[in-house]
Amino acid sequence: MISLIERSFDGFVLSTDNSKVVVQTVYEFLSRESYWAQHISMETVAASIKHSLCLGVYASNGALVGFGRMITDYATFGYLADIFVLKSYRGLGISKEMMKIFCEIADECGLRRFLLTTQDAHGLYRQFGFEAFSFPERMMGRKGIVYGK
Repeated sequence: MISLIERSFDGFVLSTDNSKVVVQTVYEFLSRESYWAQHISMETVAASIKHSLCLGVYASNGALVGFGRMITDYATFGYLADIFVLKSYRGLGISKEMMKIFCEIADECGLRRFLLTTQDAHGLYRQFGFEAFSFPERMMGRKGIVYGK
């Protein structure tokens, strides 16, 4: 396991303290604004936060303005999910600060495999060493519940 991380960045606080995460804000963004989790339930969002290493970004008034989570065993594998910054806070370098922390955690744990999927943020993730999977023919997936149907 890793130690609690709390850092300041340009008037924001980035924290891995899951108890600070405003579940309602994460739910509203994922279910209404994301392309990957439309119609996800509040219960699913709450469970995903409970069982992940989360990173919240908080404005000076305490409002959650950015979020991401890592699904990991803290030894060999990590998967980044649900990374977002609220629209009115984009362009301030917040996502880069979030990625710095996630990469530090992955390096500290010695992860052999650190993955994510994205439809539109390849440029951001390339800055942190992510690249197209070398052997896509080895990757497989199984579809689960389709939300809203």
